[in-house]
Formats: sequence, C-alpha cells, structure tokens
Amino acid sequence: MTKLLFIQYRRAAKVMGGGEQCTKRNYDMLCKAVGAENVEVYIIHNEENHSALWEYIKGALYMPSGYFFGLTPKRVRALAEKAKAYDVVFIDRSVFGILAKALKEGGYQGKIITHFHNVEKQYFDDKVSKRLPFRDVLIRCADKNDAWACAYSDEIIALNKRDADSLQKFYNIQEPTLIPISLADKAIDMRKSKELTSRKLKCLFLGSYFTPNNEGIIWFMRNVAPKVDIDIRVVGKGMKKLKEDEPELLKDIEVVSDAPELLPYISWADVMVLPIFSGSGMKVKTCESLMNGKNIIGTDEAFEGYEIEESVSGWRCNTADEFIACMNEFAAHPRPRWNENARQCYLNHYSDQAVEKMFRELLD
Repeated sequence: MTKLLFIQYRRAAKVMGGGEQCTKRNYDMLCKAVGAENVEVYIIHNEENHSALWEYIKGALYMPSGYFFGLTPKRVRALAEKAKAYDVVFIDRSVFGILAKALKEGGYQGKIITHFHNVEKQYFDDKVSKRLPFRDVLIRCADKNDAWACAYSDEIIALNKRDADSLQKFYNIQEPTLIPISLADKAIDMRKSKELTSRKLKCLFLGSYFTPNNEGIIWFMRNVAPKVDIDIRVVGKGMKKLKEDEPELLKDIEVVSDAPELLPYISWADVMVLPIFSGSGMKVKTCESLMNGKNIIGTDEAFEGYEIEESVSGWRCNTADEFIACMNEFAAHPRPRWNENARQCYLNHYSDQAVEKMFRELLD
C-alpha cells in the first residue's frame, strides 16, 4: 500500500480561509485515494509548538536564501531524511519548492507532487503591501520556490488554465495536471422553496481580510452601493480589521468577522456579490456560492477557472455601471433565490466527488 507524506504550511484554524479549505480538500482526497492510515501530515509552521515563534523568526532570516517562513536548512535536511520512508511526498504549496529540490538532490526515489494554490510570486505581489520593507525579498523567495517546485517535482497540480499558462511562461512547465477547486457538499437545499429575490436585493460579500478582497469591497461600496437600493453584508475571516480601516465607508454595513458557520449568511442572501479584480488561482467563495445554488454577480476574476454559463448561473460585471444595471434588473424582475443551474455546475465540476477520480489517477 502506498505510504504518503503530506506537507502543509500550518494547522487549519477554526475559521478557515480559502487556501486552508483547499489544503483540507487535498488531504481528504489523498486519504480517500490511499487510506487515511497511510497518510502522515507534517506541519511546517505549527502554532501549538512553544518554539513556533522562534522557528518563524529563524525562517524569516533564511528567506533571502529561499527558505520560506518556518523552514531552515536543518529542517529541510531532516524532512529529506524523513521522506525516505514514504512512496509519495505531497507538497501542498509551491512556496516549499526547496523541499522538492532537497529530495531530488538527496536521491529520493519516490514520487514528488507539488500543488500550486497560486503562482506564488504573483499571489504575493498582489497580497503584500508595497510599503513593506522586505517585500522584494519575499517575492523573490516565492519566485525561487515556484521555480524549484517546477524543476524538481514529478507532478505539478495547477487550479486553472491561467495558472498553467503562467507556469509555462515563467518556468517552462508544459501541461501541469489541472484539478480545480472543490468543496465537500454542505449546502442547505432550498430548491423546494418558491421564494423570489427581494425588491431590495439582499447581497452578501464573502472573503477574508486580504488585499484583493479589501480592494474589491471598498471599490463596490464607493462606486456601486450608493447608486442602488440594496442590503449588504460582509462576512469573512479577520474582516473586523477592514471596518477599522474604513470606519466611515462601512459604518452602516454589517461586517461579520470570523463567523464559525457561513451557511446562515449564505441562506439569507438573494445574491452573492463578488467584485474581485486581482489575484491568482481560483476563488473558493465562488465555489461556495455554486454549491449553495446562489445567484452570483461577479467580475471576470471571480469566475476565473470556472465553467459557468453566463446569465444562468452567474452574471459578469466589471464596471460600476454594469453592476448597477444588473442589480436594478434583479430588483425590477425578481427570480428564484435557488439557482438550480449553479447547483448543477457545482455537482458536475466542483464537488469533491467530481475531483476524487483525478487524485486517484494522479497517484496511480
């Protein structure tokens, strides 16, 4: 039976962001493929370890040499030695590409698989403030690790064709395996409900405190919300910080931070509003919306990587005028709150059942 070492950045928090949800999906799929008893997890940055802060600091000192937070030369050597007992090493983020390099150079005979949540140098370019003193060091570290992951892994997984094209452009990787975002089905089935969308549209923005999310909702509140009659809620991990950043703009808006359960808020909404203009990978909030049969109004970036039939499952809007016109159309012509086309799109392409076969084939 295949023995697999699963290397992830940190233990999942009680309230998971999109990246953590993807990590959990990867782990669950691998456990189904080879059996949970044959999968061991190694956590790079374990907050439960009392020395974790010191390890984090040491990792930062090594970053110019390509060691992402939590890694040191000693830990990389130890992991390379540990990996000899496993048939497969699954590296959950490409920022740990230095591990793939160490394994190959150390003569590891098993299979190395690296999952690109994003093209990390692009992700950190979007995420990290241009005022951060060590911004360039961090982006160069991500770039090095992306390159090492591509050069030394036996299999590369990307989320969508855009990321695959970027990997080819930057690192000359030809046709990585494409496995899209997926989620375990936890939907509240509202298909029996005959409710229509409200005249005063109930809009929900899902997203953690993260630069592309912050910029998107701030843009929406400044350019769209004042010109339409809507109720809007903002729900996401750490989002109380955004209200502290923009107290005047968001003073009359309900902002929910670190909600342990999202389904009550999703159930409340007539539509999911996803004004995202930058980023890499795929947006988990879009998958959550499809899973729950929601009408979605979003930008091209929000739908990146998704096979969605426009004006049936989702409505694409990239300017303030387009968002305003679409919301006014919903208000003038209410439609079912449960979108069966969106739900079927999830079941066919973005449910865990839909991608399980892909993981099994990856390990065969």
